[in-house]
Amino acid sequence: MLRWLIGGSREPQGLAEKSALQTIGEEQTQNPYTELLVLKAHHDIVRFLVRLDDYRFASAGDDGLVVVWNAQTGEKLLELNGHTQKITAIITFPSLEACEEKNQLILTASADRTVWNCDTGRQVQKVSCFQSTVKCLTVLQRLDVWLSGGNDLCVWNRKLDLLCKTSHLSDTGISALIEIPKNCVVAAVGKELIIFRLVAPIEGSLEWDILEVKRLLDHQDNILSLANINDLSFVTGSHVGELIIWDTLDWTMQACEHNFWDPFPQLDTQQEIKLCQKPNDISIHHLTWDEENVFVAVGRGLYVYNLQMKRVIACQKTAHDSRVQHIAKLPNRQLISCSEDGSVRIWELREKQQIAAEPVPTGFFNMWGFGRVNKQASQPVKKQQENATSCLLELIGDLIGHSSSVEMFLYFEDHGLVTCSADHLIILWKNGDRESGLRSLKLFQKLEENGDLYLAA
Repeated sequence: MLRWLIGGSREPQGLAEKSALQTIGEEQTQNPYTELLVLKAHHDIVRFLVRLDDYRFASAGDDGLVVVWNAQTGEKLLELNGHTQKITAIITFPSLEACEEKNQLILTASADRTVWNCDTGRQVQKVSCFQSTVKCLTVLQRLDVWLSGGNDLCVWNRKLDLLCKTSHLSDTGISALIEIPKNCVVAAVGKELIIFRLVAPIEGSLEWDILEVKRLLDHQDNILSLANINDLSFVTGSHVGELIIWDTLDWTMQACEHNFWDPFPQLDTQQEIKLCQKPNDISIHHLTWDEENVFVAVGRGLYVYNLQMKRVIACQKTAHDSRVQHIAKLPNRQLISCSEDGSVRIWELREKQQIAAEPVPTGFFNMWGFGRVNKQASQPVKKQQENATSCLLELIGDLIGHSSSVEMFLYFEDHGLVTCSADHLIILWKNGDRESGLRSLKLFQKLEENGDLYLAA
């Protein structure tokens, strides 16, 4: 683990079965990213990108390097060396608003089981007290502490002091962590969710403590994704395509979706939608959300789950040739996804009116209202839902630049899109119209400064 101090045409990978993949021609009129900058600094797979502010981001990967970049120009600002093995997690730790010195930390975890404190790239402190590889990090900004998850859960302060830790939880380790209300965190450990409560020091005591308060055992397989939706809900996705919406206050299920092969559907108060995917293509690897929907990367496909209607309202079963690695919601009802096949695609969520006679694929989704109902009684309700206004995901852009798996990306409203890949490259995708306008403005200003503009007149 490292702590850094920063002032102020493609071939599909794997053996995925070919199916109907939506394509787009060269005239991508709605795709703004027509220029690119290729950034080179890493010597192995670049797995992580993290935003530092409106102008900077950091990259990290299997070469153990952390590189800080200018998001506008692509200039390399800092190269932070220290890890001897690949980096397994990265997160930023902003300074408190009340703090006069506005320094931002970058926390990086690695298989070398160390923590470094670096000031603009210079090592000033080293901690090596981990018993296992740290797989995830999260920051509790309100308490000014951060947590590391491996085979146990550790709580640290800004000075790298270990405040408290749990006992050994599992050999598989904690795969994801999020903060929820009441000083609690949720840890994904295998197919279990464990709720921990952090106890801060009170008057007369300097001791911190972390207590296990509940285990949620509703998933049938390993949990691969965990995210907060809002102050009231969080969501999890598993290896076998289970999507569960949870209440953050009482930790109960609000809605549940299982994959198509579940032989024992539970016809009770939970909402259940069947995804039409093959058993080897249903893992939920990433989730994102907005006020209305949860966007789910399921195998090679994309699904949009509406929180109010509690059902899937749009999908692209084969959005990519290979597994979708990362997705993000953009303004104007747009969605970006990247895949193991090396592609980065832009989608737009659009409304469509279902034709009454249009057949709905068997097993795509089933939905039940609250209370027990039999199959026959639920038919009118299902038919009404199936014929309701739905949406579609339309492909509006296809960014071709990487030669290998695209691991993730960052979106900057003013500076474009940043992608990282197993090809060791980072690509900064630019809005062509915006960049052309900026170049024209700079030229105009330069001519004006030199007086050439008036001579030409």
